[in-house]
Amino acid sequence: MGLGGCIILIAVGAILTFATDWKMEGFNVTVAGLVMMAVGLIGVAAFTSIARRRRAVVPPVAQTTVVDPEQERRGY
Repeated sequence: MGLGGCIILIAVGAILTFATDWKMEGFNVTVAGLVMMAVGLIGVAAFTSIARRRRAVVPPVAQTTVVDPEQERRGY
């Protein structure tokens, strides 16, 4: 699951928790929304920790000058 999926889970969970007043027998919509938000937050935390590990700092490569001995001899 990517970062977008995690954010969608958090948004849908918040909508179910705070913006609905549905009453269903045998299913608590508020708890389902809280679970979705928790899973989304765990996903965001996992995604950012994995993305931080992938981003390795590579030192710049020193530029080397290649000199052609033939051109140097001719004076180019």
